[in-house]
Amino acid sequence: MTDGARPATDPGGSPREAATHCPYCALQCGMTLRETGGRVEVLPRDFPTNRGGLCQKGWTAADLLDHPDRLTTPLVRDAGTGQLRPASWAEAMERIVGGVRAVQDRHGRDAVAVFGGGGLTNEKAYALGKFARVALRTRHIDYNGRWCMSSAAAAGNRAFGVDRGLPFPLADLGRARTLLMVGANPAETMPPLMRHVADQQAAGGTLIVVDPRATATARQADLHLQPVPGTDLALANALLHIALTEGYVDRAYVAERTTGFDEVRRTVAGYWPAEVERLTGVPVADLETTARALATAGGAIILTARGAEQHAKGVDTVTAFINLALALGLPGRPGSGYGCLTGQGNGQGGREHGQKADQLPGYRSITDPAARAHVAGVWGVDADELPGPGVPAYQLLDSLGTPAGPKALLVFGSNPVVSAPRAARVEGRLRGLDLLVVADLVRSETAELADVVLPTAQWAEEDGTMTNLEGRVLRRRAVRTPPPGVRTDLAIIADLADRLGAKAGFGDDPAEVFGELRRASAGGVADYAGVSYDRIEAAGGVFWPCPDADAPDTPRLFADAFPTPDGRARFRAVDHRPAAEEVCPDYPLRLTTGRVLAQYQSGAQTRRVAALRRAAPGAFVELHPDLAARLGVGDGEEVRVTSRRGELRAPARLTPTIRPDTVFAPFHWGGAARANSVTNDAVDPISGMPEFKICAVRVERAQA
Repeated sequence: MTDGARPATDPGGSPREAATHCPYCALQCGMTLRETGGRVEVLPRDFPTNRGGLCQKGWTAADLLDHPDRLTTPLVRDAGTGQLRPASWAEAMERIVGGVRAVQDRHGRDAVAVFGGGGLTNEKAYALGKFARVALRTRHIDYNGRWCMSSAAAAGNRAFGVDRGLPFPLADLGRARTLLMVGANPAETMPPLMRHVADQQAAGGTLIVVDPRATATARQADLHLQPVPGTDLALANALLHIALTEGYVDRAYVAERTTGFDEVRRTVAGYWPAEVERLTGVPVADLETTARALATAGGAIILTARGAEQHAKGVDTVTAFINLALALGLPGRPGSGYGCLTGQGNGQGGREHGQKADQLPGYRSITDPAARAHVAGVWGVDADELPGPGVPAYQLLDSLGTPAGPKALLVFGSNPVVSAPRAARVEGRLRGLDLLVVADLVRSETAELADVVLPTAQWAEEDGTMTNLEGRVLRRRAVRTPPPGVRTDLAIIADLADRLGAKAGFGDDPAEVFGELRRASAGGVADYAGVSYDRIEAAGGVFWPCPDADAPDTPRLFADAFPTPDGRARFRAVDHRPAAEEVCPDYPLRLTTGRVLAQYQSGAQTRRVAALRRAAPGAFVELHPDLAARLGVGDGEEVRVTSRRGELRAPARLTPTIRPDTVFAPFHWGGAARANSVTNDAVDPISGMPEFKICAVRVERAQA
């Protein structure tokens, strides 16, 4: 079997094959694609993250390639009928370029914005950031990854000097004597990861899960802590309080490798376990057991995920768990550490190379004069011509169409009509734009509102790289070319840049774009200069930072020092504060949101796969039976969940696995069942992360 794609089916009918990676989550499971007679088949492939395993989404990933809903021609909104109609590429591109120029002529360069996605390859994320700043010369670009890992990224940067989801290979989970997962449910969101957890437990390790629901992951745990949503920060401070009082702090590590511990010690002194039990609902005995397991097992890993991070205090919550990890001396030691489970397929690489409002390639700050000069030199433009920082994703979307906000938006790889908080408001903003352009493979809920829709290639039809949750740069390989009438995102971006008269060159060859990315990232925090397609091929993946083609890559960070000016990690004192919106008599319950096994993100793709639709046919609202009894609601009966921002309607699903004061809804569906019609748009002041995971609601039987 070849490692890459064969150029064509041979005369004897031998199939094309390509060793590639799953298009969904950041685990980036290895798989082989085989095309025979026009049909693409998914085969498992042994790779360190999944070890030959795939989840149902991975097994069915090829079902979308020839789906009848797939777009194969551009669409433009007809001025007479108001409906989307087929158009030529020439007409579609002329409509876009004319609209962009008209908006910028009337309102200035920042009146056009770009919104990207965490599923784009590194090459496309890089090209999109360059396009915004060089071709459009707008400061307004951000992406949906802002709603995924931004809080953990900000916390990691200020503590460690770097943001890499896992600063160690995933296989290290199996070596941890104690594994603490906070707000993570990989048994449903990335099932092959649980093979590593199974190794950990089989070797006698302890798994502890913190989650307000008894999820599939929590049910496999040795200990499940079930706190009130929004109280994880207090729980972390209580664990550090116990570690201090019981003598578990690694004082030599703290003295030699960190700064700022004294202020943290004074802060957590006030987090008495009995007080935290009253706040969180987690018994003191379980807090003590957790602290002891982390400190005395001889190796522990703390992982956070969206449950802890998608809050208006997400950065501080993650910081509290990093403080705990540092106090116990975990980061940089084999089989120990702190990490974050990145969600989207390229959530890591997608934010490293220019999609975020405040960053240039290589994870450089756009306000740093040296960074601007370096990147401008690679692009062949004057550094003074590069715009300054924009605003985070939700603030960008909420400003659309307002007097001071952008009047046009170009969307690549995202569906904010379903995925944005306070989604009805965002939908209204999109409807009010002078120009909305969406590049996608299906008519998503966002594409339905667009003035121009551009059909794009799918993952099995393009080459490129992805960076998984470990910081491992991987190859994506095409098994076939896109259908007639469909273009890659790189080709679309290059064509638009050329039509707009961009000074810098834009190519549509992924290898050439990646070569430029390497030069632009050189010397940055996320340094890819030593990464090449050939090196990835030979090694099966390369961990950044990798500044030199002749030097080893970096599977594990922090062994000798942290990438801070003095080589030390930073403690930072953080205090618990209430959720942005607390329960009250009118809204007496807490709503939390999340994923289900058979669906992914906004569901625009997975809801079209027959097998996944059978497994998870529709939305639901999870209620504890005691709560349902008080409300007079039966299992399967439609309920209305109402917040200060809107409502959702879906069948009730009664289960004892959720707290009686909390309800849960998955966010994969649009329409009346759209969970994000209800969620809170309050954001973390540092990361810009919205408070997806908690808002105050009331629940009642839906009226006929």
